[in-house]
Amino acid sequence: MDIKLKNLGILRQAEFTLGDLTIICGGNNTGKTYATYALCGFLYLWQQEMPPFEISDDKIEQLLSEGVVTLDLNTYVEQAAQVLAQACQAYSQQLPKIFAAPPERFKETVFEVIINTQDISLNPKFEHRISTAEEELFFISKSEDSTELVITLLRENVKASVNLNFLAENLKIFIAGYLQRIILKPLFPNPFIASAERTGAAIFRKELNFARNRLLEEISQTDLDMDPRILLFKNYQNYALPVEKNVEFTRNLETISKQRSFIAEHHPHILTNFADLIGGEYTVTKDDALYYVPNKGKRVKLSMDESSSAVRSLLDIGFYLKHEAKLGDLLIVDEPELNLHPENQRRVARLFAQLVNLGIKVFITTHSDYIIKELNTLIMLNHDKPYLKRIAEEEGYKSEELIEPEKIKVYIAQKASIKIDGNSRKTQCNTLVAANIDSEFGIDAPSFDITIDTMNRIQEKIVWEDE
Repeated sequence: MDIKLKNLGILRQAEFTLGDLTIICGGNNTGKTYATYALCGFLYLWQQEMPPFEISDDKIEQLLSEGVVTLDLNTYVEQAAQVLAQACQAYSQQLPKIFAAPPERFKETVFEVIINTQDISLNPKFEHRISTAEEELFFISKSEDSTELVITLLRENVKASVNLNFLAENLKIFIAGYLQRIILKPLFPNPFIASAERTGAAIFRKELNFARNRLLEEISQTDLDMDPRILLFKNYQNYALPVEKNVEFTRNLETISKQRSFIAEHHPHILTNFADLIGGEYTVTKDDALYYVPNKGKRVKLSMDESSSAVRSLLDIGFYLKHEAKLGDLLIVDEPELNLHPENQRRVARLFAQLVNLGIKVFITTHSDYIIKELNTLIMLNHDKPYLKRIAEEEGYKSEELIEPEKIKVYIAQKASIKIDGNSRKTQCNTLVAANIDSEFGIDAPSFDITIDTMNRIQEKIVWEDE
């Protein structure tokens, strides 16, 4: 899946491909968060913005008259690119809400998702029933490896009990929704975001009811004669959607903590490693109190404001891994290095590699040279050479932490000369530049190297040059 951006924040034009591990790095105010939030919002909302696949009236009439109809899925695969393009146009209009920013900032913004229809797999089996509270009405099924979707009418007298026009239109909506699930949903992972604001959300999670707080503020400033329904149905989104999703997750930890993820069920060693990383574990009591329990001193329970900033920074990731993670998800972490010691930044990089190898996609923005260099190590050690295996064993690296360079996409947010669509000459502007990734030497991230080389040069002058 390729993402194309135009006139989004400081980014004039940029493209990136979503890999198993996607990294955007670069300096401050270079567009990393704009690209991240735009992608995150689309993955949360794409189904709402998606126009329906076109289903002919003949197919609906055949279903109602004969009791069964077969749809060739390849016909709808051919529509997929066009339907997706329309969804992206609609989503581009929603970007002011995604960023909780003035609409004039996004007048010329374009957000595009480009797919290769050859990547659409119709192999999985699919079955679903459409029912009322009293009875089943329709059965929708597709056998494994088949390209035909079969819709069967389960109640013969359904036509006599409802308005036929109403039934036909609603059947189109239902069937189009299932076509989306079968054809497009496998292409778009379920997102989970840990935003850069997560440390504050951990402390103030009980107070961070944005809609309620905004409503109370409006009431205090409103004429008493105003109809209260105007306030109740007003949109109070004052924060970017990814931040609100992050806060919503943090506020619902009591409910979330009752679930178990596939990692908790089948890969508990990852949770053990994570507990070792934070030096303890999180717990939520029955009265929704959140604590951090250090490994040393089991009787000690620390509230979030008593805990270290590193513990707060990793809170969302910890609860996600233990209670919500699913295969095929996209874990988005804005600046995973927040408040972490360099050693823990290295361990977070190894954690991400493990998740990727398990089947969870990871997307990060980072300023951390430690994370990039640790990923380089995981790439460079991923060979069958005996001496590399010896080094990996001596340094404590596990095989499930090593990663193939083909799974990684890295982009540098910076100024570069590119051809803007419609122009014949290159223009110097803010964009995303793909970094080279070599199986022998890892990721080439020159923005870090330049800064490090400059510091080394200055220190060498201090140490070695005479006055």
